Amino acid sequence: MRVLHFYKTYKPDSMGGAEELIGQICSGAAKRGITSEVLTVSKDTTSVDFGDHVHHRAKLDVEIASSAFSMAAFRRFRELAQHADLIHYHFPWPFADVVHFATRVGKPSVVTYHSDIVRQKVLLQFYKPLRDRFLGSVDAIVATSPNYLATSDVLQRFRDKVVVIPIGLDETSYATPTEEKLRYWRERVGPKFFLFVGNLRYYKGLHVLLDAMQGTEFKVVIVGAGPVERDLRAQAERLGLKNVEFVGPVDDDDKVALLSLCYALTFPSHLRSEAFGISLLEGAMFGKPMISTEIGTGTSYVNVDGETGIVVAASDPGALRGAMGTLWADEALATRFGVAARARFLAMFTADKMADAYVRLYRRLCPGR
Repeated sequence: MRVLHFYKTYKPDSMGGAEELIGQICSGAAKRGITSEVLTVSKDTTSVDFGDHVHHRAKLDVEIASSAFSMAAFRRFRELAQHADLIHYHFPWPFADVVHFATRVGKPSVVTYHSDIVRQKVLLQFYKPLRDRFLGSVDAIVATSPNYLATSDVLQRFRDKVVVIPIGLDETSYATPTEEKLRYWRERVGPKFFLFVGNLRYYKGLHVLLDAMQGTEFKVVIVGAGPVERDLRAQAERLGLKNVEFVGPVDDDDKVALLSLCYALTFPSHLRSEAFGISLLEGAMFGKPMISTEIGTGTSYVNVDGETGIVVAASDPGALRGAMGTLWADEALATRFGVAARARFLAMFTADKMADAYVRLYRRLCPGR
């Protein structure tokens, strides 16, 4: 069986949660005898061979409201789709809806629904008819958590074709940190700290985290870069926070070292644009207790309040500060949460479990292939 993934971006052009998910699906499917290709749009039009799947890139023409458009993608999509048994779209990307209808390839199709459209409320009113027609035309829709399915008005509209497949991670793809890296980070950030890892974007709630850090004794290390980084650094300076360290983007070896060393994960995302939280999943994989907020998405599926960590109200610095203080002061509780987080990861969130579920769905949609 051959599967074509279609999304606006993929590694090495970008390294976000959706890109990580696509890579895990492609690699897992390859181990089960399924050939995957990925088509995106980019200024770089060369192809990238990852060994077990190939990334094709059509020329990017323009970006409007964070949505990429490419005239070349129509022809490239049609060419690649001719050799595919199934098309795997990744939502939201309005341009993909247009290509889907314009090319009329007529192949079985599945959509992984990464997130509702949250920010572009005005443009959403014009896009809704196309969105609903697109989602109505595909054969299956994948939600990444039962929480998101239950709280998304859009998914509820198509509930009869929705399948829940949680995101999974391949633990073997994370290298063991070297003693040199561990020693470097111990000396730089100290022996006990909360960790945040992610893109510094508007929905991550980091401004709430900084407010929560006022007057506290605990340390927070923030890993990542993004559009709101300058504002966050200015806020930290304005608040006089000496216990918050921005370390910028780091390579995989450094990230693994920090995940190994940290006391707990803090994940203050306050809007539904945060549909799952890959770094929360990484924290669980490393057996770390977690603090997150209730936004009705997969974050509360990964981090179960009172079992793997603490879930507090969104946009509430006081509640976040209280949860961090509780964990900081009670190491036995933190250890218990961390052990439970690791067990839940192994039971529900491995890459093998996710790949098995996607392959079963592919085979159901393409019987006989």
